[in-house]
Amino acid sequence: MNEDVDVLIIGAGACGLAAAIAAHDAGASAAIIEKLDRPGGNSSLSTGSVPAANSRFQREAGIVDDPETYVRDLMAIAKETDDLDLVRRLASVSAETVEWLVDTVGARITLVTAYKHIGHSVPRLHAPVSRRGQDLVDDLVSAVEQRGVPIAVGNSARELIVEDDVVKGAVIDTGDSVSEIRAKKTILALNGFAANADLVKRFCPEIAGAQYFGALGSTGEAVIWGEKLGADLANMAAYQGYAAVAHPHGSLLSWTTIEKGGFLVGADARRFGDESLGYSGFARVVLEQGEYAYAIFDQKIFDIAAGEEEFLELAKYGGLKKADTPEEIAQAYGLDPSALASELEAYNAAASGATADRFGRKDFGTGPLRAPLYACRVVPGLFHTQGGLRIDADGRVLRPDGSAIGNLFAGGGAAAGISGREGALGYASGNGLLSALALGRLAGLAAAHEIREGR
Repeated sequence: MNEDVDVLIIGAGACGLAAAIAAHDAGASAAIIEKLDRPGGNSSLSTGSVPAANSRFQREAGIVDDPETYVRDLMAIAKETDDLDLVRRLASVSAETVEWLVDTVGARITLVTAYKHIGHSVPRLHAPVSRRGQDLVDDLVSAVEQRGVPIAVGNSARELIVEDDVVKGAVIDTGDSVSEIRAKKTILALNGFAANADLVKRFCPEIAGAQYFGALGSTGEAVIWGEKLGADLANMAAYQGYAAVAHPHGSLLSWTTIEKGGFLVGADARRFGDESLGYSGFARVVLEQGEYAYAIFDQKIFDIAAGEEEFLELAKYGGLKKADTPEEIAQAYGLDPSALASELEAYNAAASGATADRFGRKDFGTGPLRAPLYACRVVPGLFHTQGGLRIDADGRVLRPDGSAIGNLFAGGGAAAGISGREGALGYASGNGLLSALALGRLAGLAAAHEIREGR
């Protein structure tokens, strides 16, 4: 049977959209299928932040950076990885990926200089002004539509078509019927397995008890299909958590509130760890301490975070409490007033340098907290997994012996990521989106190149 399309892309998040644009512009026909009713997936739920080392936007801002520094930053927190070559590869193409997004895709992203976030020694995040991933997704969708590439939502891939150990497309379930789409190349861009409780328990047991706040479509088909094909897996215990999801609102409390000097307490109004582990690494700590935690920060930190739309919306809809004393803040949430006042006093002593912090925190952002104070009740969450199919430098899916599975590519959450081997401590801000966009683009280019060469 003749192919229906050159490149079939399964998943319409940032990875799949980038793959479609790159494949089309390289001369291949492409089509995207998406099982949910709209494109975006986890990319829509993110802050849209894409890290890049030595982008022209950094140079214009006078920021000195390079891929080698970026790799060192990543490995400083990850410690170990199953695929150092992939870390180096994505760092090396990070700047060209961001510049491609602006110049070719038309993405409305700019360099963020107000903060660096965990894992970055210099400002290298590029994001929409709104800090909403949906804005980046909208720009990617617009670019796909301008190129006439179809995006078929509500169409899920039931299984891959495999003949003689070579992938030939996928069996598609539209909800009303089942059909085949045959393709010369297939790109898995359908994210990870964070919405699959069984796979989370198997590969990421430390966060299995946390609420899942990511896209509903992240159910692990790439891992399931890959294992059937004999694909190798890498970095499977890695994930991105978030330590401060506002409850019951469900929106992210900007980690800027903590990074700039806020702290978290439990139901006993006492701190329980070093918050400078970052929003991902600290999620497990919050999960272990109890059902809820409470973020405490002050007016100067509020004013910094107010540059983010989601934070302002959270404040507008009652997600924050404000008071002039720690006792009043404590009473707003039914906490022990004297305990919180004592904790604030101890924290401020450490933040001012008068004493050492008992949890070892050294970075206190803007320093001691001063009235008025703000508080937010939060829960920890699991957002996406960071491990998956082992791939080569252009996204080809590999077997344990290093050979490639014919015609099959993967990127984003479907592929082994750059957040290290274990848990959430290796997640640096933007790792997921860089893996999605860079690998989607690389896979689309490589697939089109192979088709041109008749492979």
